[in-house]
Amino acid sequence: MVDPEIKKELSSYRQSIDNIDAALVHMLAERFRCTKAVGVLKAKHNLPPADPAREEYQIARLRQLAGDAHLDPDFAEKFLNFIIHEVIRHHEAIAADLKD
Repeated sequence: MVDPEIKKELSSYRQSIDNIDAALVHMLAERFRCTKAVGVLKAKHNLPPADPAREEYQIARLRQLAGDAHLDPDFAEKFLNFIIHEVIRHHEAIAADLKD
């Protein structure tokens, strides 16, 4: 049997986690709306889908932000690399669609 106060505290933490997860999903959706616009602009002007210099800058920037926030910078980099990979994949698809 779990102490009712512990259950209440656990429930409160879980509600906060659920709210943060919802905010993350909405923030990612907004980020991808922006990167889609970048992909269209790049495709229209025959720019490459990937920008290694920008990606390197963003990774360094995110690692610094993560460290400042007491979040593991390696985790933050892995997370950003996953997002970058998806963005490039979307940019390649946009470019291919505009060629058709």
